[in-house]
Amino acid sequence: MKICFPVESDKGLDSEVFGHFGSAPIFVVFDTEAKSIDTISNQDLGHVHGMCNPLKALDGKRVDVIVVGGIGAGAINKLNVMGIKVYKATKGTVRDNIGLFESNTMSEMTVEHACGGHAGGCGH
Repeated sequence: MKICFPVESDKGLDSEVFGHFGSAPIFVVFDTEAKSIDTISNQDLGHVHGMCNPLKALDGKRVDVIVVGGIGAGAINKLNVMGIKVYKATKGTVRDNIGLFESNTMSEMTVEHACGGHAGGCGH
């Protein structure tokens, strides 16, 4: 399984999880089987608010899960249609959030949890 974490700067597993999917400059991808990490530069960083294209942002690379502080409803819908689940990150590092994901203590995000105009509880 490949778990994707939006981050501001690449510090590997010690990267802090970023507060919003679409405006994260980099994604750290953790492969749970190989126990390896990879990085992807956000290829859709300049998108208009509300028009995030997750497939473009991830440079066409396939992931199974996104763990993020905040994300828009459109991005959640697009990711879910692609079979990608979205989970709410806690403050902390990629490593911290991998532990929470593996212990099944993270909440799956739905459109009801989405950011709306960068307001209310979206983590950024």
